Amino acid sequence: MNQRKIKDFLEAKYLQYNQPDFIFTDPISIPHRFKKKEDIEISAFLTATIAWGQRITILKNARQLLSLMDDNPHDFILNFTNDDLKPFEKFCHRTFNGHDAQFFLTSLQNIYRHHDGLEGLFKIKKKDKNVKEAISHARKIFFQPDHFKRTEKHFSDPKQKSASKRINMFLRWMVRKDKNGVDFGIWKGISPAQLICPLDVHSGRVARKLGLLKRKQSDWQAAEELTAKLRLLDPNDPVKYDFALFGLGVFEKF
Repeated sequence: MNQRKIKDFLEAKYLQYNQPDFIFTDPISIPHRFKKKEDIEISAFLTATIAWGQRITILKNARQLLSLMDDNPHDFILNFTNDDLKPFEKFCHRTFNGHDAQFFLTSLQNIYRHHDGLEGLFKIKKKDKNVKEAISHARKIFFQPDHFKRTEKHFSDPKQKSASKRINMFLRWMVRKDKNGVDFGIWKGISPAQLICPLDVHSGRVARKLGLLKRKQSDWQAAEELTAKLRLLDPNDPVKYDFALFGLGVFEKF
């Protein structure tokens, strides 16, 4: 397909999958349970962190994690004590264990008390072409409190060549906004044009089949390459096509 046909094809698929019906089976359904900005971003960040594996299991464990926070994540983060963290010892989602959960909560408390919350954590410079520097900087602050080295794998770093799929997905949720109301668009400091498309095995396979991605490795360089191609289709909102690539890969086995 030429560029015009690819754009028309992906626009149609974007409109097909960027719908409220999409929410209920997707991890984004978890933050959609909340109205308060801080509750949305905290629940979204934690859900995105464990968003790998079977979707049913992701949703189940995300609900459990928030239940341990009394379904009041912002208030919990601001006010919990060490005793309040004990119930999280038994939490487990694949390799994300109780110690990881306890550290993530401890770090979030530091961030909301001293670093202007998650939105402040991911501040981006206008001159930055994308979110790479913002993610790497956020990660450094996130791991300031004492932690086990193994926990660092649950917040990937694009400067270590990771595609950072889950962080890019979280940022898409927070930054993108359109009339369909799937993404939240509650952060104004990052432009949708600066986002990087979440890249996983499904979107990568579809992108390569469509000729949007040549790089074989699914790393940060590949995510940038894909986003650059999508930016040719929509310079202001390239990551909207994540809906199309993911839907084609997961639901249509394209």
